Amino acid sequence: MTINTDHIDEEIKIAKSELSGGAVDFKKAFDLMDAKIEREIREIEELVSRGKSPVPEISFHNLSSADDDFADMVRKRGCVIVRNVFSKSRVDQWNESLLDYVRENNYFDKQAQKAGMDKYFSALASGKPQIFGLYWSRPQMEARTSPEMAELRSWLNRLWKWDSENGVEFNPDQECLYADRLRQREPGDNTLGLSPHIDGGSVERWLDDGYRNVYRHIFSGQIDQYDPFDAAYRTTSSEIPSPAVCSMFRTYQGWTALTRQGPGDGTLNLVPIASAMGWMLLRALQDDVEESSLCEAEPGRAMVVKDTYHAKLLRAYVPIPEVRPGDTVWWHPDVVHGVEDVNNNSGYSNVMYIGAAPDCEKNRAFLNKQRPPFEEGRSSPDFAAENYEVDFRGRYEKADLSALGRKQMGY
Repeated sequence: MTINTDHIDEEIKIAKSELSGGAVDFKKAFDLMDAKIEREIREIEELVSRGKSPVPEISFHNLSSADDDFADMVRKRGCVIVRNVFSKSRVDQWNESLLDYVRENNYFDKQAQKAGMDKYFSALASGKPQIFGLYWSRPQMEARTSPEMAELRSWLNRLWKWDSENGVEFNPDQECLYADRLRQREPGDNTLGLSPHIDGGSVERWLDDGYRNVYRHIFSGQIDQYDPFDAAYRTTSSEIPSPAVCSMFRTYQGWTALTRQGPGDGTLNLVPIASAMGWMLLRALQDDVEESSLCEAEPGRAMVVKDTYHAKLLRAYVPIPEVRPGDTVWWHPDVVHGVEDVNNNSGYSNVMYIGAAPDCEKNRAFLNKQRPPFEEGRSSPDFAAENYEVDFRGRYEKADLSALGRKQMGY
């Protein structure tokens, strides 16, 4: 489906008319989903009241012995912290190397010349976070292509139903490398928060045929049949092209902690409810939402989560627990997340964004577009063409790739 973003109001009206033409009682469907979400929110509120985090966690070295109950909890919450993936000494070295890479190549001077190129987060209440437009540093590539990360992502991918109603959607044991950015947030920073949102598509979730198939049970009113970890049709969705909108299929977004950080340190916040997207989709189809609106979702922007329409979900908006260098955080692509406005930490709050993008036709097509920028030091094709690293000293290059890295890059 081609979405005409120049006439998005009309496109939304048409989509709502098509969806309602299926004779589904969206009020009844929403009430059912609302009751389900309310139960999960109360469970989370009760945990928080006892000083416990609702985010599941496990050590990397215990993954092989994780039981079905733990896997089910990850599927329910849509997120997990996997600790001790990398040693502290290794991560400390990466962190120092990244700081040197930024300083020695005069990144800040070049950034000032290209301010305003990335408008993806412009609709969010808080300002643009301190995310660096760097993709090909040695630490980033070493972490992405490490055997530890490959093993971990295979375990995570296998929590999905990848052999689905639409056939085999992806290979859980083979990764397609997705080059994302990094965050280096200074102590005391109070300007770089990110309001609650969801990446990977906004209006598309109602308008695009692929996404409608993904959420077929929601739009048909079969609430009990909806499974956020069912991969059926996930690789057939199409996103509206825009800088920072991921055009790969990711089973998880994620980041690797380079420094210690916890609640109040400008860290990640989540609504740990994997099925919350179903609630949001139906919320936009209720009578109190304007005919030409999808709860203020805009094309080419992050999908906003606002008090106006989504106050219920924000009751479950919680910070992740403290993480330390070498820990990793993972969340389902439909999970609401954001970044705290203030870093109260006395040290930096640094992370590398590394998600999971398993091998499939959609992701292989992206690799074909990503390899030339990698070889030339240009920005990853999903992001603003800032191209800082073209002449950076110390940039990771094709000759540096391991056999695993070459395979993940599609060579």
